[in-house]
Amino acid sequence: MSSNVNSGAPLTRTLGFWAIWAVGTGAVVGDGIFLYSSAAIGHAGPAAMLAFLFAGLSQMAIMVSMGEISVGMPSSGGPTLWVEKYLGRFWGMLSGMTFSIGWVVIGGSVSVALGRLFFYWTPGIDLEVGTILWAAIWFTIFTVLNIVGVSWMGQAQLALTGLLIAIMVGFGLGGVMRGLNYDLFTPFAPYGFGGITRAVPIAVYAYMGASCICFTGSECKKPVDLGRALVWSSITFIVVYSVAMLVIIGNIHYSEASYSMSPFVLAAEVVFGPAGGWVLNLAATLAAATCIISGNIYTPSRTLYAMSIKGYLPKFIGSVNKVTKTPINSILIIWAAGMLGIGIAANAGAMDFYEFLSNQAVLAWILSWTLSIIAGMKYRKEMGVDRIRKEVGWKQPMYPVIPIVAILACVYCAYLSFYDIWQVVGVAVWLGLYGLYYLNVNSKIKKGLIDPDINFDQI
Repeated sequence: MSSNVNSGAPLTRTLGFWAIWAVGTGAVVGDGIFLYSSAAIGHAGPAAMLAFLFAGLSQMAIMVSMGEISVGMPSSGGPTLWVEKYLGRFWGMLSGMTFSIGWVVIGGSVSVALGRLFFYWTPGIDLEVGTILWAAIWFTIFTVLNIVGVSWMGQAQLALTGLLIAIMVGFGLGGVMRGLNYDLFTPFAPYGFGGITRAVPIAVYAYMGASCICFTGSECKKPVDLGRALVWSSITFIVVYSVAMLVIIGNIHYSEASYSMSPFVLAAEVVFGPAGGWVLNLAATLAAATCIISGNIYTPSRTLYAMSIKGYLPKFIGSVNKVTKTPINSILIIWAAGMLGIGIAANAGAMDFYEFLSNQAVLAWILSWTLSIIAGMKYRKEMGVDRIRKEVGWKQPMYPVIPIVAILACVYCAYLSFYDIWQVVGVAVWLGLYGLYYLNVNSKIKKGLIDPDINFDQI
């Protein structure tokens, strides 16, 4: 092992409120709204706005439901820690693995989305070749940025997210002030209620990155900032998404939405001309970039690090670089998985691969969220309101209404996500692999190779 690597070393607390807000907001305002929204509009027509509003409110309920336990038990392990403590090792490991692997498997697909957006500026290259080439280049660049250090990552994320939000607010205000073509809102639901429900999993994917905030516990300066950031990032992306979707629907016909170009770019060209399309494609590119930085690389690398310290994964995965203080081996593993995904996309059809993995990630995260919400309810019961107020410093509003609503939303979204047999097959495969993995870990525990009582509180 290199002298610059320290196995199991603690991470450093360098993230303030705005950096944490940027992690959540940047992971949400990503490829989902800028590119995948084309599929939602294609399935539901103008009624896709309802699907996005439902998904946004559901995601906010989910995030707020995890707020208390995130602040009270701040950890890079996130759901792994919470769920294991309150529901047992099997469910804890499943929650952590599904959340982190969900990010890992779509690393390739989000990079493909970034490659497709970046192709806008290099039209002379073949569409598929250009998409895959730019995907590989940018995923590698952002991997290096994560290795350099969390403070650099946080600053880059904050700068990109701030610029992105500014562009989106300008797009929304400019589109509303210019005026909307209300004829484009009819028929509002051309494919009926079934079209709206088909768009919901797509909208859930667009919002779900916000829970990345829950994994900054070991690197935030003040844990109470987690709770504040969960609420304010939710408000940010719900408002921005809602206004943006209104402008898109009011400026282009739903039949024009396709994966060949972001619907934001098409709408911006109508509202502001070719220059507006250029700027919005820049925003879309930044969006996918921030999603890769904070979601596809940062979040799962912290989970893999924490699970390695626990003993659930090989120790070398928990190695921390002594200079940059980042879990370098887990980041490199994620880079390798992302590059593999990009390679598969090159042979399986870039956008078909993108859509399938995106929905699989939705199903994986819904499972992790549901388990985490239940753990959070048990945490509230154990602590009590007075201890939460005095010791944690951040109390969940409208308890227990919000967590109940969040669980119901998770169940309904999971039901909608099983829209074809391939989604069932995909889930069966990764659940089966997890079962084999758990049997292996449990065998090591029985043999004394893993201490079942390792203190996970400070990870």
